[in-house]
Amino acid sequence: MEPLYPSLITDALSTVRYPGSGKNLVELGMVEDDIRIDGRKVTLSLIFDKPTDPFIKSVVKAAEAAIRLAAGGDVEIEGNIAVKTKAPAPAPKAPVLPGVKNIIGISSGKGGVGKSTVAANLAVALAAEGYKVGLLDADIFGPSMPKMFGIEDEQLYMRQAEDGRTLIIPAERYGVKLLSIGFLVEKGSAVVWRGSMASNALKQLIEQGDWGELDYFLIDMPPGTSDIHLTLVQTLGIGGILVVTTPQEVALADARKGIDMFRDPKINVPVLGLVDNMAWFTPELHPDEKYYLFGNDKSVDALAAEFDVPVLARIPLVASVGEHSDAGRPVALENTVSGLSFVHLAHELIDAVERRNNELPPSHKVEMKK
Repeated sequence: MEPLYPSLITDALSTVRYPGSGKNLVELGMVEDDIRIDGRKVTLSLIFDKPTDPFIKSVVKAAEAAIRLAAGGDVEIEGNIAVKTKAPAPAPKAPVLPGVKNIIGISSGKGGVGKSTVAANLAVALAAEGYKVGLLDADIFGPSMPKMFGIEDEQLYMRQAEDGRTLIIPAERYGVKLLSIGFLVEKGSAVVWRGSMASNALKQLIEQGDWGELDYFLIDMPPGTSDIHLTLVQTLGIGGILVVTTPQEVALADARKGIDMFRDPKINVPVLGLVDNMAWFTPELHPDEKYYLFGNDKSVDALAAEFDVPVLARIPLVASVGEHSDAGRPVALENTVSGLSFVHLAHELIDAVERRNNELPPSHKVEMKK
């Protein structure tokens, strides 16, 4: 009497076709890897898509017959074929911000380069062009957007959504929806939180914000590289990053680190371009004069060439930019040299996002593996 082997059983099952498919049980992956042989007794499992499959009984009978034919009539197989069904595929998780078309991060390698000023004015310029814009102040430890928009004393309200969730209604000014941790802490008080607390607060502003339909959702990221950046890319499918820098070598060195972080294979968020902020000083009354206080534009161009990204805009250093920010009225609202430079940046961002969407797949949140 020939001994039995699992390969003999598998070969026998490869002769049994599933009705209507033209393929056999092995091809269809219906044979579980649990074939057991004890003398002349054979046990195994067949996997069906669903427990209501109308062909379960007939397929099991055909499998028993095929095994008897291959192994001999004395093989113990009847009643030893277990029926399993595939586990249902997990329901896909709904996107965190289903009504948002483009999520763009505004980043800088170091503080003091005007990143928040750029983010605020870019948001206002996009809204002035007719786009629906949201702005998240993700600089947890140094929130500045409430002051830049002149709404430091704004009271936030909540509403109950149809699915039972409690949503935070963003503040709104100049056509921009805005949320910031600055609304939730006492004005002028330091935010003294551990990293996990800051990350949780940020996720709450994102996931519980009543953002609605937006064309652009801008995120004013904290300077440097930190846990907050990882929280953002793990929570949202960020479509691209703008890196703000000044022409100073120390700022460019830190901008390079920021670009490296987003281009790390584990993160892989596209850098849409650089913003050369404080590119030169222009006296308010002499807009044609340029004084390169921090270095010329060649240094920023060299960084852009190194990473093969464009310089989307050069923003001049004009006293009115800071004055307007302190007064809560972004300079992008004004028909001035500095105001028009932010309008130009908005147009360049729109084009860069369109190129990104045409050339790259949709963005997804980053899954960081341990």
